[in-house]
Amino acid sequence: MGKGSGYGKVILFGEHFVVYGMPGIVSAIDSTDAEVTKAVKGINIKDERKTAKGYSEKKRLQQIESIERMLKAMEVDPKIGLDIWIGGSLPGFSGLGASAASSVAIAKAIAQELSLQIPDERINQIAYEAEKAYAGNPSGIDNTAATYGGLMWFKKSMASGPDTVEKLHMRKPVEIVIGSTGKVANTKAMVEGVAERKKKNPQKYDPLFKQAESLAVAGRRALEASDLKKLGDLMNENHRLLQEIGISSKELDMLVDLARKQGAFGAKLTGGGGGGCMIALTPGKDLQGKVLSAIKSLGFEVLGTKIGVNPY
Repeated sequence: MGKGSGYGKVILFGEHFVVYGMPGIVSAIDSTDAEVTKAVKGINIKDERKTAKGYSEKKRLQQIESIERMLKAMEVDPKIGLDIWIGGSLPGFSGLGASAASSVAIAKAIAQELSLQIPDERINQIAYEAEKAYAGNPSGIDNTAATYGGLMWFKKSMASGPDTVEKLHMRKPVEIVIGSTGKVANTKAMVEGVAERKKKNPQKYDPLFKQAESLAVAGRRALEASDLKKLGDLMNENHRLLQEIGISSKELDMLVDLARKQGAFGAKLTGGGGGGCMIALTPGKDLQGKVLSAIKSLGFEVLGTKIGVNPY
């Protein structure tokens, strides 16, 4: 039996903007685990992750395509039979990089089961190919976080060179709250929608993308200085930009507003938008618990975790 794990993620700055070469900041969170054994026939998936209602069903065809892409990238016979189990502590909520986490976990498990010696750098590339099934034109930020973990500065290469990936460090990990709208988002459709609107209205979108770049730079300074009040303010501003490019929703905005009213230093949507999740910066167990309880009291799924955790 082959085993593998991949990290989930939250994006603090840069979702959608990173697709166009703007910098982003991402933190790994909980992990997805996979186990793979050879089977007589077919790709057989048993997904035991905690998920938003309908997540597994709505992602099933994309999941099969992602594994087919993965096998091709690994130069493995596409007709091979595999039994694949997926679990772990990362819930299957849109916006948390669950697809990339599972892609990394499955790729590592396949490699181990087939006795393939594949370094992390190559696993990351394989997971990027798999992500095309979910995102169409992925930025690469999700699979990079899923592969390496930790806190990272990411900038997609718009030429033939490698992406820029730098490890960032906080003085200590900080508590956050993740609230799920319960809506399963179609990342591919959201990415295509932003591209279409940007092409039609560059006068509006180009300045917003420059603002996003400035926010990411300022966010990095605040993170590295552990200036959490400033970090929260910048996250709030980032959410406003994401509203401007049309990827928020009434549920996301409601959860963001609720978290801020409960004292969160900052809150914003995370990931592709259109549903999925928001994150709130809630330093300290007391504040984290207060925001978590407020969101849970309204019937939404919620997760308390930390950013800035060193994976090693």
